[in-house]
Amino acid sequence: MDRGQGHRHKTTSGGPVSGRLQGRRAIVVGGGQTPGATTGNGRAVVLSFAREGAQVLVVDRDLDSAEESAELVRKEGGTATAHRADITVEDECAGILDAALAVLGHVDVLHNNVGVVPAGRTEDLGAQTWRQGFEVNLTSMWLTCKAVLPHMRQRRSGAIVNISSMAGLLAGGEAIAYTTSKAAVHAMTRSLALEYAPHGIRVNCIAPGMMDTPMGVDAPARAEGSSREDVAAKRAALVPMGHQGTCWDVANAALFLASQEAAFITGTVLAVDGGFTLTSRMS
Repeated sequence: MDRGQGHRHKTTSGGPVSGRLQGRRAIVVGGGQTPGATTGNGRAVVLSFAREGAQVLVVDRDLDSAEESAELVRKEGGTATAHRADITVEDECAGILDAALAVLGHVDVLHNNVGVVPAGRTEDLGAQTWRQGFEVNLTSMWLTCKAVLPHMRQRRSGAIVNISSMAGLLAGGEAIAYTTSKAAVHAMTRSLALEYAPHGIRVNCIAPGMMDTPMGVDAPARAEGSSREDVAAKRAALVPMGHQGTCWDVANAALFLASQEAAFITGTVLAVDGGFTLTSRMS
């Protein structure tokens, strides 16, 4: 599963700390770490939220990875607890809320950061691969939202931030299941935002572009038999700003959307892509 974007081995970067989430309780789904040379945006979001004062429940299918993220927070003096869940299973999504209430007391923020990249053109793509792409990229986010929203509605407040991809804003013949499922995340985000706005709940989405991440760089390098450096250079050359983004670019966007600084923002899809979607299409 793609847990997002990264910056090489750094867990100390990010914006200035100012207590923007002081006293908040947050669930970060996909807060573990995909193997690779960079830190994933899930872990970066966990660290950023905690540094800004939030208590965090770190959810991941890999409990050891979630615990590693939580331990990084605790070493910095923050509060974080690891929890294992397969978010394609509805009962386990309900269990996330139960765990959060037991550990945190209530939930102010839900951050969804899990996905897969099913590749293949229409005639070559199997139905099972298509279904898996939608199950992980779309249905799992709907299930976590469904689990947490009644609690937020009762409190008449809450912020949900979904991670999708610039692929959802572009056409992509080589990965139709990926682009279509990510576009569906955008539609779901807007629909939930409209449905729950009267209840004081905001729902927004981040669409990362070319990021220096395990999924973005390491995985293609392994698949192509290329060096990580060559893949990173090719990706950077496609970005109008001339370089890839880092996990902290995504984490800072998530922090903004989760905070009161974005109190009047809901239903938006924020492209964090260095201008890629202004000029490009997926190959």
